Amino acid sequence: MIRPAFLLAATALLAVPAAAQQQPAFSTQRLSQHVQTLGSDAYEGRGVGVPAEGRTVQYLIREFGRAGLQPGGDLQNGRRGWTQRVPLLQSDWQGTPTLAMNVNGQQLPLTQGQEIAARAPTNGQSALNLQNLPLVFVGYGVKAPERNWDDFKGQDLRGKIMVVLVNDPDFEGPLADPQNGDFGGKAMTYYGRWTYKYEEGARQGAAGVLVIHETAPASYGWATVKNSNTNTMFDIVRQNPAAEHPPLEAWIQQDLAGRIFAASGTSLEQMKAAARRRDFRPVPLKATLTAQGQARTQVINSSNVVGILPGKSRPDETVIYTGHWDHLGIGQPDANGDRIYNGALDNASGISHMIEQARAFARGPRPDRSVVFLAVTAEEKGLLGSEYYAANPLYPVEKTAGVLNTDSMGVFGRANDFSISGTARLELLDMLVEEGRRLGRKFTPDPNPQSGGFYRSDHFSMAKVGVPAISFRSGQDLVSGGVTRGEAIAREYTEKRYHQPDDEYLPSWNFEGIAADATLLHAVGRRLANSTAWPNWSADSEFRAARDASAAVRGGGAQPAGAAPAPAEPVPTPADVAGERG
Repeated sequence: MIRPAFLLAATALLAVPAAAQQQPAFSTQRLSQHVQTLGSDAYEGRGVGVPAEGRTVQYLIREFGRAGLQPGGDLQNGRRGWTQRVPLLQSDWQGTPTLAMNVNGQQLPLTQGQEIAARAPTNGQSALNLQNLPLVFVGYGVKAPERNWDDFKGQDLRGKIMVVLVNDPDFEGPLADPQNGDFGGKAMTYYGRWTYKYEEGARQGAAGVLVIHETAPASYGWATVKNSNTNTMFDIVRQNPAAEHPPLEAWIQQDLAGRIFAASGTSLEQMKAAARRRDFRPVPLKATLTAQGQARTQVINSSNVVGILPGKSRPDETVIYTGHWDHLGIGQPDANGDRIYNGALDNASGISHMIEQARAFARGPRPDRSVVFLAVTAEEKGLLGSEYYAANPLYPVEKTAGVLNTDSMGVFGRANDFSISGTARLELLDMLVEEGRRLGRKFTPDPNPQSGGFYRSDHFSMAKVGVPAISFRSGQDLVSGGVTRGEAIAREYTEKRYHQPDDEYLPSWNFEGIAADATLLHAVGRRLANSTAWPNWSADSEFRAARDASAAVRGGGAQPAGAAPAPAEPVPTPADVAGERG
């Protein structure tokens, strides 16, 4: 028997009776058609800042309207439009950057996309010019005062290149010595994410950060790294981008790292073992890096697409369904010469669910709270559309009851179970578990918490400002084939399709699975939208403080929907967002 994530402090949450209305029927034909359309070559991988974006946005506006939604985006002449403008810094390499290392006296040219994947700069500069800068191994690159952990030990990294391991110190298994830190075992903390490594590199004043790729701790192969890091880069427009990004952000192949360590009189395995200890100190390496390149940078406007069904009695309170419309666009060709990264599963499937979920709500009884459908941009570039919304909310985050995110839905038939990305402890999850049980389905925890799934989808942006948020995952215990088939499908997708041109629609896909998941997500959203309860995080969650800080707003004096957006809660630092437990 699956127990809820934790015992509810707000017993009224589970006391809300299940809705008596008949569950809506979700059309597998329409679900399939949306995926086929958005995942087709005509939409060119739904890249950001290219003509395909306009086609995608117009498709969403049309389908949201047909589903029965009202425009829920930016105010335009006193009325809401369908979109929220999202200013983004765009950076493209002009030609191929020149990259080389000197490893213990031996000159070693590096080929972009092979030994190294260097991202176009988003630190506010368009030129990259690093000459023979020394490399320093800094373990996992973690500075976590609350865990008494500091991989830097005061090392001055100005004018140097950090070399770091992906994931966090407990990935290989916690050390028996209690004096060495607790990072939660296999479940990745935010300190394990590559985004954190770059952020910390900027805080340390480093000239660059090289993340060593290993398939297991990264949870994906080099093909994914290459495809995601050698194309156009984006970031939200920041006042001081250099505070978030060092000049060089790149990944390197494991074999190259091994060669550097060997030339420095050690090995990758020895360095990994040393990096798991609290007393680890930075290790200067016998290697330097030269990197030169010119990027074209510009500020563009992208769009979140937003539809709403105003609540009948408490329209100032919202429940939000989210999903990202973008994918990788057109990039490096695969072995077959295919350059279109269609993103049929990731995330045309999640957007398909959102459109049909909107239709189900529009055709049913209008709930008490408003239901918002937020299709965000630039998730593949670092959760940028959702980060922008969280900082510039159209509807106050203080009165957002919860966020249900869908990213890569199950297209392989019905499953007996369901899950969420990563591990989290919150009352919204308890509600999901209970509604699943009513439908005869069981909750299975994320089978791969070491992949850091909680930090890799758009619900995370909302969690950082305190909003209870989960990213739903379809189950792997398939009605046809069981766990064995489900796990084999997931493994094959990660290895051969994830962030690759082969993420294309297949006629063999069975959309009964998405329909069943949509039924469950509808039950949860409808229940929350008709409730007076405010789900919260567990008492020990790092997101609880941000939510509690706005409790008075939910108790009275609410800002009505349509008024000027309320300021967002401060975004926690990585030390505040140090990893979910559970």
